[in-house]
Amino acid sequence: MPQKILIIEDDREIAHLVELHLKDAGYEAVPAYDGDTGLHFALSKSFDLIILDLLLPGLDGLEVCRRVRAAPVYTPILMLTSRSAEIDRVLGLEIGADDYLTKPFSIRELLARVKALLRREHAFHEGSGETKKVIRTGHLVIDPEKRSVALAQKTVTLTAKEFDLLLHFARHPGRVYTRSELLTLVWGYGYDGYEHTVNSHINRLRSKIEADPAHPRYILSVRGVGYKFSDTTDPDEGQHHV
Repeated sequence: MPQKILIIEDDREIAHLVELHLKDAGYEAVPAYDGDTGLHFALSKSFDLIILDLLLPGLDGLEVCRRVRAAPVYTPILMLTSRSAEIDRVLGLEIGADDYLTKPFSIRELLARVKALLRREHAFHEGSGETKKVIRTGHLVIDPEKRSVALAQKTVTLTAKEFDLLLHFARHPGRVYTRSELLTLVWGYGYDGYEHTVNSHINRLRSKIEADPAHPRYILSVRGVGYKFSDTTDPDEGQHHV
């Protein structure tokens, strides 16, 4: 069964061109020409990927992305932006877009990004039993399959990228990562210069999972290097997988 891709793009020529090439590559493509229709499709139908333009009639791309992630819907989102819209690209990444492509773009580049995102998503869902195991550390419980987090038995609401970042940290306790490494490992390639995105995600994560964000016990800063997930816990709260 072909993978299904939603194209939310108001320029019908671009939408039609992308649709034709996606179909030629073996995908099923569904176009939507405004933000409201695109959001309705994204929330009411099942897709493997969403290609989302920033400038749309009705709801703009950022608002569509925000509402999709708030649903929460974890379908990968490839955002299309203009070269002059750096601030929008940053906002898009911070509210849950998985990748971005600047206009004008080549069809070859678009297909490469689409394939990379779909491969990454497939690898996550087809992961080994070890990668799907629930992680418990201190009062924090992370369930990779359900993409859920609980702190002291209370549900913690995270965005898609906040969850991915926390999960990566928790799977590698004690390992120190630079901001650039985290961008590559969690966001993917092509994000040079967006290290501040990591900082803002770290700050938001701490506000949600730390009792005192100013003195974190889970996500720790390593001066001059980056961040790590604590590999020590209270004696009665040892870290383990189940």
